[in-house]
Amino acid sequence: MTTNQISIPKNKLWMAAIKPPMYSVAIMPIWVGSAVAFAETKIFNGLIFAVFMTAAILILAWENISNDVFDAETGIDKNKHHSLVNLTGNKQLMFWLGNLCLSSGLLGIIAIAFLQKDPTVIGIILLCCALGYMYQGPPFRLGYQGLGEILCFFAFGPLGMTAAYYSQTQTWSMTNLAASVIVGIVTSLVLFCSHFHQVKDDIAAGKRSPIVRLGTEKGAQVLVWFTASIYPLSLLLVVLGIFPLWTLLSWLSLPFAFKLCRHVLENHHLPEKVSNSKFIAVAVHFWSCLLLGTGFMLG
Repeated sequence: MTTNQISIPKNKLWMAAIKPPMYSVAIMPIWVGSAVAFAETKIFNGLIFAVFMTAAILILAWENISNDVFDAETGIDKNKHHSLVNLTGNKQLMFWLGNLCLSSGLLGIIAIAFLQKDPTVIGIILLCCALGYMYQGPPFRLGYQGLGEILCFFAFGPLGMTAAYYSQTQTWSMTNLAASVIVGIVTSLVLFCSHFHQVKDDIAAGKRSPIVRLGTEKGAQVLVWFTASIYPLSLLLVVLGIFPLWTLLSWLSLPFAFKLCRHVLENHHLPEKVSNSKFIAVAVHFWSCLLLGTGFMLG
């Protein structure tokens, strides 16, 4: 145990390992997809919404736990004191705990399909899980090739929101697909920000994250462009009549977006200072998606 690890209280390490704020990433696609469904059909099944949200949280828990397990195998997390594997010293236990979360989450999805007498949602979520596995799991480890943000975009954007919409309506929606682009982008920003402070460890482990490939300065500039893109995109969709006017409530998340961009532009090369950028990105994600969904409910 290093001196740095000793200086950090154990409870803080556990909170950093569990990452409670990150679970909004699982919740928001369900919220926005269900909100679009309500706006278009006036259908809202509270039981299915609650079951789906619980299942999504469990499946994301599997993703987070299994990532720590797979990263322990490559050695990339040797300096990550809040890794669940490093905290428990038991990789096998974490492996099976992750699988328990996955199984429990999938049971929830199966329950929804059973209630609807329609297996479509199961297929979509299994595809999301496959993308989640390919992100870090062997032999794929696509996150090590810098493809994690693309997988994240599809899993939490178009696929996740399509599953949420379908679970409410058993139909498809182009408006929902348009909204899923915004949710997918803002979700990928969270993952993108998690790389800035890990460049040295990533290079040592052979991980070619987007920030390793671009460098921190150019990566910060790319972050600004993608963060900024969600606002004119939502405005365009309102002007075209695809989104209701109320969805412009999502622009109230702009202060968090400005904070994120300024913070990363100023500190991209300082790992200790930029390490919290992913939590600012979570705030951008949470408020933009919460308000986008609220706009659909009001519209």
